Amino acid sequence: MPGDTSFDDIAGGRRGRRALILVENLSVPFDRRVWQECTTLRDAGWRVDVICPRGSKRDTEAEAEIDGVRIHRYPLRAATGGPAGYLREYGSALWHTARLARRVGPVDVVHACNPPDLLFLPAWWLKRRGARFVFDQHDLVPELYLSRFGRGEDLLYRAVCALERLTYRAADIVLATNESYRDVAVRRGGRRPEDVFVVRSAPATDRFRPVPPEPGLKRGKPHLLCYLGVMGPQDGVDYALRALAKLRDELGRTDWHAVFVGSGDAFDAMVELSGRLGLDGQVQFTGRIPDEDLVRYLSTADVCLSPDPHNPLNDVSTMNKVLEYMAMGRPVVSFDLREARVSAGDAAVYAPANDEAEFARLIALLMDDPELRARMGKTGQERIGGELSWRNSQRSLLAAYAAACRDRTAAPADGGSTGQGEGRAVER
Repeated sequence: MPGDTSFDDIAGGRRGRRALILVENLSVPFDRRVWQECTTLRDAGWRVDVICPRGSKRDTEAEAEIDGVRIHRYPLRAATGGPAGYLREYGSALWHTARLARRVGPVDVVHACNPPDLLFLPAWWLKRRGARFVFDQHDLVPELYLSRFGRGEDLLYRAVCALERLTYRAADIVLATNESYRDVAVRRGGRRPEDVFVVRSAPATDRFRPVPPEPGLKRGKPHLLCYLGVMGPQDGVDYALRALAKLRDELGRTDWHAVFVGSGDAFDAMVELSGRLGLDGQVQFTGRIPDEDLVRYLSTADVCLSPDPHNPLNDVSTMNKVLEYMAMGRPVVSFDLREARVSAGDAAVYAPANDEAEFARLIALLMDDPELRARMGKTGQERIGGELSWRNSQRSLLAAYAAACRDRTAAPADGGSTGQGEGRAVER
């Protein structure tokens, strides 16, 4: 935040330091968490560069400078065809990342965001040249592997566990998105508690701001149900669709229209499943849409859906869509996951894990109780504006950077004096 001198104090007391953020799975600024981190560091006086893939429809320029952040993008074809496809994707990403990192030149901090747990390799190269390494753990990749592929603890699982261990070992500081991830870093990664900082993701409130509802979006029905997010094998869109079929067939409710906003590698399969369930007339798939259209749908929605099933990854992960629903003042139906309860609290109702019939019953409950919906929506907005706000995460991020730079003897990249700062994890 410009003009906030406490940010400068937290960040280490010297302006002009340089940070390089490495991202593989999304373009920037489309990756909202990474963009918030970039602008927070920029406002604290850091010079920020980002290396990331190009987007397919946005973020397509090879080089860009946006709001003072320099972004270097490389072409990347997403994996197809099983393990060989991932080897091609990750090999290409590593080569381009190393190439562009050489072009960027010396930095004080290299900040690598997973997945995959392979970016410790270019980070290690930069660390050998004087940078400090901050590992930003967006996903628990071993749990992601188990949840996405269903292959059990096979050879590839043991390989991703080994890569996670190497990443933990190489990092000077670890950023965790919630307390569950922090516990993994300490327990499984062997990190000291004081070296792991909780930096929660939080909605950009300038993006998620309610507008007047548009009844026409309900397609003539009294209620609009909304899903927002990625559509991958582990994201539970299939659970939501089967729950909607039960809402219609077992509870006799046809007084709703549902819209599913987003895309992913399961998108086509979910459209096909919707057809097989006979939901074509009541379920609409939009794909990715502009922010202004997204806000229109969320502002009109009566109930929002978070159907992530219980699995090793989802139980301990914070779902961005839940936070975004809360920012918009929408009530949420979720399966009973540990971190879902931590995030949403009383802003959601919870079906037993993977129980589609109860998920449907809770949708009907909320459709029939506008006062409860209003109370839940207000609770969610209060939580996003309070304990879950990005302001708290900003303080933790800058404290993490101060800890990374503490006791550093090498000169900063711009040749100025070395600053020192104290920091510890912000826990909630």
